[in-house]
Amino acid sequence: MAVRRYPARFCVSHSRDDNFARSSNPSNSQSEMHLPFKTLVMPAAPILRCFRYFAGGLVLLAFVSFSSAQVPKANSAAPSQPGAVQSRPTAAMQDYVLGAGDVIKITVFQNPDLTVETRVSENGTITFPLIGAVVVGGSSTSATEAHIARMLKEGSFLNDPQVTVLIEQIHGNQVAALGQFNRPGRYPLETTQMRLSDLIATAGGIASTGSDKVIFTGIRDGKSLWQEIDVGTMFASNHLENDFILKPGDVLFVDRYPLFYIYGAVQRPGSYRVERNMTMVQALAAGGGLTPRGSQRGMKLKRKDVRGQVIEVNPELDDPVLPEDVIFVRESVF
Repeated sequence: MAVRRYPARFCVSHSRDDNFARSSNPSNSQSEMHLPFKTLVMPAAPILRCFRYFAGGLVLLAFVSFSSAQVPKANSAAPSQPGAVQSRPTAAMQDYVLGAGDVIKITVFQNPDLTVETRVSENGTITFPLIGAVVVGGSSTSATEAHIARMLKEGSFLNDPQVTVLIEQIHGNQVAALGQFNRPGRYPLETTQMRLSDLIATAGGIASTGSDKVIFTGIRDGKSLWQEIDVGTMFASNHLENDFILKPGDVLFVDRYPLFYIYGAVQRPGSYRVERNMTMVQALAAGGGLTPRGSQRGMKLKRKDVRGQVIEVNPELDDPVLPEDVIFVRESVF
């Protein structure tokens, strides 16, 4: 193994014997000033290898830092593409409007004696200490806070009151989801921006036995309003104007899905759901198809006309199927 000898100035320590010999013989100290007291023997290959590793690491670190500086930072918000769907303002940002029957809790900072939990009366008023009756019906929670604080200050009861109104129970502003919903019932209008689609989602969506159409009833501008809304078409055709904002007392009703009836020379006679844009051929397929004796030419259709009278016609295979249609398939003569 190759070794390398270093002079004494690179030695870390000397033995005590060498130091003692040097001190006891001063005459030799001058001549041996530059001579090693103890030879340090170290392998050269490991030292050079460590030096190369260290130098390589520095070069690699400098290259990575330079590459990172050259990469441009991505924009935190990508520009909106043409035709992109813009999200509507979230309903949770809107303030709740108090109504009759709501239970609220009112607190005043550093005045626990003024804490009140009360119910909004039918005429929209509550009773608050020191100021008496306060009209809160039809006002938002933030407006009610400001109104009570102003009355306390104007009455010289408090200099700078800080009022907080919390909603404990919602009974006044409610809407109803009836019929073929997964969770039918009455639901509170927790915001002023709750839409028809929001109520459908809150009620668990339309059940598998429900129709695609939702019947809406409510009062607008003092007049009764009735409207039938095809939910599938509303979203498929982007007719979001029918996804209007609900008001207290509105009702949504979903009827059972429409049926047609087929019997005669078919494999599975019975009643089936009328699908969207369904034709007579699809009705035959829903009934399992014709029996070996069945004939498409022998089909008869019984349907109610606009006057409610039942008429019988010979349908074509591409004719549409309507709710309450009765299809009869005759057997072939031969």
